[in-house]
Amino acid sequence: MLGTVSVAHAADMPDLPILRGSYTDGLSKTSHNWDGFYVGGHAGYTADATDFGQSVVGLTNYIFRDSVLQGPTSTWSLLQKANTQGTHFGGFVGRNWQWYDAVLSLEGTYSYFGNLSTGSTGSNALVIVNPPGETRAAGITNNYAVALTGTATAQVKDMITLRGRVGWDGGDFMPYAFMGAAVGRMDVNRTVTSNVQLRTDVTTTDLFGNTTTTLGAWGPVPAQSGTQGQHRTNTFAVGWTAGLGLEYCIWNGLFARVEYEYVRFSPVMNTSVTLNNARLGLGYKF
Repeated sequence: MLGTVSVAHAADMPDLPILRGSYTDGLSKTSHNWDGFYVGGHAGYTADATDFGQSVVGLTNYIFRDSVLQGPTSTWSLLQKANTQGTHFGGFVGRNWQWYDAVLSLEGTYSYFGNLSTGSTGSNALVIVNPPGETRAAGITNNYAVALTGTATAQVKDMITLRGRVGWDGGDFMPYAFMGAAVGRMDVNRTVTSNVQLRTDVTTTDLFGNTTTTLGAWGPVPAQSGTQGQHRTNTFAVGWTAGLGLEYCIWNGLFARVEYEYVRFSPVMNTSVTLNNARLGLGYKF
């Protein structure tokens, strides 16, 4: 009888779920299918940092072209950085490819910015004595009193990006990182006014070795005085973008996302624009 019970028990052992691998409650991860095309919309907040430090250098170089004042004035930082904040909204469309837990995507986005405009105004005045490259007679000292006043503005209107994404399938959650190219449309203005006065001093030495300096009178230099301006409307600036995000599957193909994006554009008329975007989005994966 004992032998019969032992044989019967051994025969039943393969039917135990834990021995044939079917007992997996609490040990497995439910995977979500992120593969496919998707589309959606987003809205968010933008912090704009614009560097106007070199914005009017091109204009001052033109005013002082072919003169001894071009070199010294080209190093002046007439304007400063400026910051502003605003809102934006837009949409996105993309395609996911999933391999096990890895998700790769190619995505295009469009963002419209509301009243995202910055500006800077500044002035500088300096007396330049005997600038390098100037030819003078012995005993002559030239004093150039140079006064510059400038202003510049930049407004970012909208932007498109093409981004590559790398994500991880965490079930209903998918964290991801992205990087790509950006093209922004903006208006940029810059103006500078120059006022140059020249005073020539004469130093003489008599027979006894005594030197005397005679100060001249200040007079205008029309060739290096004047106003120059430049304006570009709907000009395009290329740049790059990178950031992090998280998507959550709400129901079937409907998902929500939260995202941070950094964008840096190439300079337009020596004006550099950087954007920091935080946004929320809602989309559907087909």
